[in-house]
Amino acid sequence: MRIDFYQLGKDPVQDAVTQIAHKVLSAGKRLLVVAEDPALQAKISEALWAHGNSFLANGLAGDGHEDRQPILFSPTLAPQNGATFLALADGIWREPDGYERVFLFFDETTLQAARLLWKELGTREGAERHFWKQDGGRWVEAA
Repeated sequence: MRIDFYQLGKDPVQDAVTQIAHKVLSAGKRLLVVAEDPALQAKISEALWAHGNSFLANGLAGDGHEDRQPILFSPTLAPQNGATFLALADGIWREPDGYERVFLFFDETTLQAARLLWKELGTREGAERHFWKQDGGRWVEAA
């Protein structure tokens, strides 16, 4: 499984998740966005609906028709929309199972936990780690 660590800096999490979600949908995949805080889910959802000249359709687990949603928000890892891509938008690691790719977004408040996780995943068989940071408004992979 590929795990992408995104260290948030200048841009808020909703902007970063929106960029990733656009790429995920363009690749024909589905995304599960996990965050425990309903306010954070709402903030990201609003950003997805207002994406550029178009919108990125999304829904909330528990509101019905989850299986139709290309992007689904949930406080848990249950991919009710058939997602194979997972965004952990609140910086809290949850043990994923069955996902092709995981995006962990973290900021200063979750930096230490992300560092410890990076080290731990380095010893785990099958974990492919990538670290991304912002450079001049765009995301670049750090060496």
